[in-house]
Amino acid sequence: MKRELAWNKYKNKQLKELESLCKGYKEFLDKGKTERECVTETIEIIEKAGYKNLETIIAKKQKIKTGDKVYAVCMGKAIAMFNIGKKPMEEGLNILGAHVDSPRIDIKQNPLYEDTDFAYLDTHYYGGIKKYQWVAIPLAIHGVVAKKDGTVVNIVIGEDEKDPVVSITDLLIHLSADQMSKTASKVIEGEQLDILIGSKPLAGEEKDAVKKQILKLIKDKYDIEEEDFISAELEVVPAGPSRDTGLDSSMIMGYGQDDRVCAYTSLMAMLEVDKPEKTSCCLLVDKEEIGSVGATGMQSKFFENTVAEILDRMDKFKELTLRRCLANSRMLSSDVSAAFDPSFASAFEKKNAAFFGKGMVFNKFTGRGGKSGSNDANAEYMAAIRKIMDEEKITFQTAELGKVDIGGGGTIAYILSLYGMEVIDCGVAVLNMHAPWEITSKADIYETKNGYAAFLKKA
Repeated sequence: MKRELAWNKYKNKQLKELESLCKGYKEFLDKGKTERECVTETIEIIEKAGYKNLETIIAKKQKIKTGDKVYAVCMGKAIAMFNIGKKPMEEGLNILGAHVDSPRIDIKQNPLYEDTDFAYLDTHYYGGIKKYQWVAIPLAIHGVVAKKDGTVVNIVIGEDEKDPVVSITDLLIHLSADQMSKTASKVIEGEQLDILIGSKPLAGEEKDAVKKQILKLIKDKYDIEEEDFISAELEVVPAGPSRDTGLDSSMIMGYGQDDRVCAYTSLMAMLEVDKPEKTSCCLLVDKEEIGSVGATGMQSKFFENTVAEILDRMDKFKELTLRRCLANSRMLSSDVSAAFDPSFASAFEKKNAAFFGKGMVFNKFTGRGGKSGSNDANAEYMAAIRKIMDEEKITFQTAELGKVDIGGGGTIAYILSLYGMEVIDCGVAVLNMHAPWEITSKADIYETKNGYAAFLKKA
């Protein structure tokens, strides 16, 4: 049962492949700090690989056949890719499914205000965060502002080294005796996560002069009025690029690795597998961090409707064919796992924990104490997956998300399993999960990409 470090098996060829993959991954992280940006970057990558937009195919009344590569987008925040295989789709798909949303801080719809000659943006955090981790660090603003005339303005402030950054202030240690006596969940509360964005008044103004200066700046640069915040989606994320980590550069530190590390490795595996026997599918969806809800989350009908449209373009659509296609499919729910951290060893059960450098992680079940909310994959499916990984010499491990009664979490796995398909969670182990800066092992990233490709080829 002992699992060896993947590093020990690599030769120069594998190390070069590993570094090349991780270089591309860091670029993907830096360009895709929001779900919209991830989808935009994905489209640019896959169109170069020959993927065609399903919407265009439908509009032109074109047919889809074996060997075609198609994709569909939902509201710019979710994307589904299909590489049409030799076998009928009724026999099922091989699916990799990840999410591209990450914990962050969102700007409210009526956000801009001034207090004591400071200008702020009011916020509402998104997903599960430790709020105290987001203060006193450089932050960037990414997103879109949709105007009434139909134009959409893209916003990125704080990533270029010439840009200013924004931040959330914290109380100085000299005055924080009361603050330090609070529990961690109360040290910084949600309504304190307001973004400091300015302190210089607009010349000639007396009331709200700092706020008016900010309004002038955004009007001059973006042609945005204060009222346009009502129809904006602006996300506050850590500023700056991902970085190699450790003196040996064996790890990567970056924002949003839950779950973009699995999204990128799934995407790369999808592009690597050519002419599959069964149709390959890669799903990158939104809203997982808040329950997979909404039109762009996994609970929507986007994926099901897309499969139906593809079957229709192949002259194969029947309701029963669609149901059989989904039920006969196999899926890897591509999501991260909690890496064992010796500094917090008491939170883990060491025999069933994920370790850095020991390859991709399979979670037969997630959920909370008593497996609440879990998919809990079938033993037969786990055995089939083991066989594929061993045949392809993929380094892998199995894990649970910490000790039984300590906490837990969920993924999109249970949602896809409702179709009757076989689903299991697997991905990369992460340190600092849900913190502004998360850490992954380059070896695990490499093994996970290879494991996803092996699944698409042989499942």
